[in-house]
Amino acid sequence: MRIVLVGAGEVGYSVAKNLSSDGHNIIIIEDSEERAERAENSLDVMVIRGNGARPSVLAKAGIREGSSDVSMLIACTNKDEVNLMACWIAKRMGVPHVIARAVGLEFTDNESWAKDLGIDMLISPERSVAKEIEELLEVRSAIHANEIAGGRAGIYVFRIAQDSPLKGLPLYEIRKNNPNMIMLVVCIRRGEHSFVPKAMDELQAGDLCYTMCYRSIVFDIERLFQPSKSKRLKRVFIVGAGKVGYQTAARLISHIRGIEVRLVDEDRAKCEKLSRELPEVMVLCANGSDTEFLLSEGIAEADGYVAATEHDETNLMLSVLAKTLGVSKSIAVVRRSNYLEMTNHIPVDAIVNRNQTLADVITRSVRYPGSARVLTVLEEISAEAVEITLSKDSPANGMSLIDLKMPPGSLIGLLERENEMLIPTGETILEAGDKVVVFGTAAVMDTAMRPFGEDNS
Repeated sequence: MRIVLVGAGEVGYSVAKNLSSDGHNIIIIEDSEERAERAENSLDVMVIRGNGARPSVLAKAGIREGSSDVSMLIACTNKDEVNLMACWIAKRMGVPHVIARAVGLEFTDNESWAKDLGIDMLISPERSVAKEIEELLEVRSAIHANEIAGGRAGIYVFRIAQDSPLKGLPLYEIRKNNPNMIMLVVCIRRGEHSFVPKAMDELQAGDLCYTMCYRSIVFDIERLFQPSKSKRLKRVFIVGAGKVGYQTAARLISHIRGIEVRLVDEDRAKCEKLSRELPEVMVLCANGSDTEFLLSEGIAEADGYVAATEHDETNLMLSVLAKTLGVSKSIAVVRRSNYLEMTNHIPVDAIVNRNQTLADVITRSVRYPGSARVLTVLEEISAEAVEITLSKDSPANGMSLIDLKMPPGSLIGLLERENEMLIPTGETILEAGDKVVVFGTAAVMDTAMRPFGEDNS
């Protein structure tokens, strides 16, 4: 496809990188010379300098009335007026699909905004980030967490602890010992090497296991991987009363009964506003790096800590500080992707990249057409989970899984049939209407999709 992408910041750059590697013809519009040069020098894309909200600039990218061959426009600058106007003009010029990033949460509070403006998808990262943080806090030992299947299941990344009863067991024996536990280890990262395991592979202490399971039993599974860390979430500190901090606090008090949430920020006006909007949250106007203050508020007994200020380096530093003060799990929110590997070098339990979350949502919306949709993109192991709904015309309809001959490096993780979810076996016969979750490395996903009649080329 020919895709015009307005904005080459962290979000736009990541989307352009993903989609150009898929073989799409990408044209970037960027008014910052520095960002334009970065994209031009490191990506296989065409770059046009200028304001993406102006018809004359969009025309240079091929978006003009009556003669546009552009299939999609994605506007992901940090300015709502630019994103909304670029999409509105593109739609008027005949571009079939337009996607806009919304910085202001009010634009995604009501679906009518997107509909009235003719925008196919209007997305904001803060809610997705807050959801991921909630999962990471609640499932204490999870390093990453991604909901799938409408929240009824998820992919959780657990490390095998030294005291784990799973250590040294082959995967087939784990399933045999826990027949009622809907769980599948879809990928293992051992040191620097990642692989989709076979039934005979044994788990080792230190392995990172990407585990697909029911959300309702995730705590039972957590106790198998990390027996000493599975505890109920009671007290959480959040530093930073911006959009992510607000959304995270709101989700926690709405979803977890009896939880204590303490939101810390130095801006008195913000604190007064949030104390009115979130009366169940203890809002504290203070410096989030003040050790004496944090100790006096009980941080040593806290189960979770989220650093969500506007500065990446501050969030990393605050998360390290919280860990040294005794917090069970600390999470840093960052915007730059080069900080994601810092968990290997500093005492922080998890790092959430808000820009990468948004880039992944956009990538999912583009990558697969028809009845398939990408549920999650796992950049750290170059893998994806894709949900496919089988139509009556699908070549997989009526076939057993073993006859599909899935390529090495891929597997079917979950199957949903008439609102019942299960882990299929090789003998399972697929039926029209089934929803299957296919997991695989990026290198084999094209091949893995073909038995289902899906193709992202």
